[in-house]
Amino acid sequence: MKLNLGLIVILLSLVSACKEDVLPKPKAMLRLEYPAGKEGMLETEHFSIKYNEMAKLKSESNNSFTLDYPLMKGSIFINYKAVNGNLDKLLTDAQKLSYEHVVKADGIYEEPVVNEPYKVYGMYYEVKGNAASQSQFYVTDSTKHFVTGSLYFYAKPNYDSILPAAVHLQKDIRKIIESLRWKE
Repeated sequence: MKLNLGLIVILLSLVSACKEDVLPKPKAMLRLEYPAGKEGMLETEHFSIKYNEMAKLKSESNNSFTLDYPLMKGSIFINYKAVNGNLDKLLTDAQKLSYEHVVKADGIYEEPVVNEPYKVYGMYYEVKGNAASQSQFYVTDSTKHFVTGSLYFYAKPNYDSILPAAVHLQKDIRKIIESLRWKE
């Protein structure tokens, strides 16, 4: 009986000793690199912008179009409206649209846009978290022109998964804003 008990204890210790130690895995971020793309010029009746030609341009009308990025499964929607004594309403609507994402967002960061030589003024919003849109912006000359833009992805928002693509497209949005020139 003692021999059987001793044999069982030895067998159990041998079996349990064969397990590898569990080590925690280091934190890492997925590294996705997207091609820079060639810079193109888009001319509309009201303004011109530089954009990444990696995007496929889809024009809905002279006043709105989409820059579609199939590789990143995202799109930048851009819409133009004329200012006809309704600047306050246009500003309120644009700001309201940006803050509709506050429910799902971890944070919304505002960055004023001021390009005095070209009379481009507005706000850029970067949304952190699982919101439907990761970036929005509006720009105006305060007298005639008003442009809004939003970044959306084709998939259900999962901030960790879309972050590399969002960062890349946010750089493209900044280039669009910086290059915007009004037509009189």
